[in-house]
Amino acid sequence: MNQEKCSGRSVGAIIRKNNKILLLERAFFPLGWAPPGGHVDKGETPEQAVKREVKEEIGLKVIDCKLLARGKRVKDVCVAKRKYHDWWVFECKCRGRVKLNKEESLKFKWVSVTALKNDRAIIDIWHYWLKRIKI
Repeated sequence: MNQEKCSGRSVGAIIRKNNKILLLERAFFPLGWAPPGGHVDKGETPEQAVKREVKEEIGLKVIDCKLLARGKRVKDVCVAKRKYHDWWVFECKCRGRVKLNKEESLKFKWVSVTALKNDRAIIDIWHYWLKRIKI
């Protein structure tokens, strides 16, 4: 954990189906594959933000979410050039069919938990979180 001032707040959603996890190929920096997620808007709770981000990015409705991990001042440079973020990672149960927002993501795929561990295309911050939540 770094003691520099936090400059952003971010959330991520672990969505499972048949022992696989949903990943998106990001359309902008940082490029690579990651679960759905994004910044917490002013006035929003992290839970509200993760529900909004899932809906915006992939069109699914979150019907339940459980906090898996939280981190303060995690080093993570984003498109807004923020260097440190407070993070919340949720496991989300969703309803609906995946419908990509092409402004946010290029593709999606369901990846087995085993394959995730060695997938070099996953962005760095998600290697950190997947290890931390023991996936």
